[in-house]
Amino acid sequence: MDHRARQLRLRASLSKHHLDALLVTQRPNVRYLCGFTGSAGALVVTSKQTVFFSDGRYTEQAQSEVKNAKIVIGRMSPSMAAAQWIRSKQLRPAIKALGIEAEHLTLAERKNLANVLPAQVRLRLVSPIIERLRMIKDASELDKLRDAVQLGATLFDVALKTIRPGAKEVEVAAEMEYAGRRHGAEAMSFETIIAAGRRSALPHGRATATPIPDRGFVVCDFGVILAGYCSDMTRTVFVGKPSDRDRDVYSAVQEAQQAAVDAVRAGVTAGEVDAAARNILKKRKLAKFFTHSTGHGVGLEIHEAPRIASGQTEPLTAGMVITIEPGAYIPEFGGVRIEDMVAVTEAGCEVLTPTSKELIVI
Repeated sequence: MDHRARQLRLRASLSKHHLDALLVTQRPNVRYLCGFTGSAGALVVTSKQTVFFSDGRYTEQAQSEVKNAKIVIGRMSPSMAAAQWIRSKQLRPAIKALGIEAEHLTLAERKNLANVLPAQVRLRLVSPIIERLRMIKDASELDKLRDAVQLGATLFDVALKTIRPGAKEVEVAAEMEYAGRRHGAEAMSFETIIAAGRRSALPHGRATATPIPDRGFVVCDFGVILAGYCSDMTRTVFVGKPSDRDRDVYSAVQEAQQAAVDAVRAGVTAGEVDAAARNILKKRKLAKFFTHSTGHGVGLEIHEAPRIASGQTEPLTAGMVITIEPGAYIPEFGGVRIEDMVAVTEAGCEVLTPTSKELIVI
């Protein structure tokens, strides 16, 4: 990971936002900029230097992980230690406009910072500057995401061996999560979704103690974290004998998902990709049952920018990694979702998820 290059890109963004420095407190952003993986850390990035703050619990970890930053170990919260450091230093050039990550600081934390910082330092709420940098993955990040996707995909084989009438949804999820940890996953990207029968019509139907019925769809949505990077995929299978309507709904979602994948390329807007999926479901008279966005960015967090949704004007750029996951959720009938992760390229996209999307009947 080239942390120095990332910090240089951030410094260029600071000048564009008329900031003298940025206080970074959001954990994935701290990790992105300097490599620190612990739970208590903050950075002050100025035009000249980067300084990392933590407490005594992380002395050794900081020394081994933090790259391209001065390390300061204190006895207070990292953000307050950063404020005290700014107060105590005669920095050149002086910090007058200090950006803070508005989406990741509480009102109480902001008030405490203002009380400690010198009077001449103005706190400025900033847009997600680092998150915009994180949208474009470098080569090392793409390799980590490919590895996470490959590991995550193996859990679908576990699901296929475990899904059967009478098995509880939580039993299927537990077997998948256990297999993931055994094969190196740091954690699951999110709480595994196993939603069977009528519950498959719940877009975020977390696994419950509900037994899988004798027939119906089973939505399996899951992912792992590997080396800090997330994976995310969904496959829907059918237990029992599917009817013509079951197959029609599945084929409509499959067609919509492929249409959106085919629409991905650098320069196309996120809204245009969403429309590609939505238009197919409209033709198949299922548009009203597609109740969420078509996808989202993935990286150090499971949900990152950009958002692949109606009306989104963000142009896709080579290096973005996004999900494509349209669905149809019909109350009292069931639901289908199919999801791949793809990496945007100049000419199209690289589909990272290796698993077949044909309907599997159990």
